[in-house]
Amino acid sequence: MTKLLNGVDCKNKLKIKLKNKITKIKDKLSITVISVGNNEASKIYIKNKIKECNSINIECKHLHYEKTTTNELIKVIKKLNKDKNTTGILVQLPLPKNINEKLVINSIDKLKDIDGLTETNIAKLYNNEPGIIPCTAKGIIDLLDFYNIELVGKNITIIGRSNLVGKPLFHSLLNKNATVTLCHSKTKNLKSITKKSDIIIVAVGKPNLITNDMVRKNSIIIDVGINRINGKICGDVDFKKVAKKCEYITPVPGGVGPMTVYEVLSNTLDCYKIQQNKNIR
Repeated sequence: MTKLLNGVDCKNKLKIKLKNKITKIKDKLSITVISVGNNEASKIYIKNKIKECNSINIECKHLHYEKTTTNELIKVIKKLNKDKNTTGILVQLPLPKNINEKLVINSIDKLKDIDGLTETNIAKLYNNEPGIIPCTAKGIIDLLDFYNIELVGKNITIIGRSNLVGKPLFHSLLNKNATVTLCHSKTKNLKSITKKSDIIIVAVGKPNLITNDMVRKNSIIIDVGINRINGKICGDVDFKKVAKKCEYITPVPGGVGPMTVYEVLSNTLDCYKIQQNKNIR
């Protein structure tokens, strides 16, 4: 019988442990989320982050700009870098096209980089050194760990090579001693690769990309895709047909999404510990 990898249940149980750790800290943890423009999806994500932070006694400030420039954003971030009361900084992506996303992200102090997207933290991940890991990649690892799914030696296929998900996830899984294949839009014979996979992780944004005939029996499917069709949200997997064949599968919504938000909280604590010259966890 197929089992759901329930991100909501996992998040809620991990939050209890995380809140217990935070209550033992004398200092007030505080993060600032910066957004530009009026991306509807971003508004929802930020609302969820604020709600989750409040539920675990983390202060969450939101700085929103209708319009701004790269230089102005960097000035704001540098000011927050120096603010001793700011534990972490998060820039909500995507940013408008007139803003240099790379420059903005890398202006964040690596010790306050909640998203783990600065070049310094990405380099630490690639070199398997302690640092802040991007939220979605970390959320997937924690979700698999919560359900006691072994990664050592597993053949894992990632579909999608984005800087937010695919690339950091590739290295996160390598660091767990999995055998990882990273596929993308130019990959040939995708089906021949996925059919050999113990675990398939898809993060493309294309409904029904993964079909029943691409999955071997008793495999594990992680669907990171978010698509809206006729007012309903679905992932990149043909869920109804694929779920009958695999051992575990994430629902959309309710799978990876809640875990990504949870890791914002977890990474905030990690940032604090690093700033206090303590070991992560």
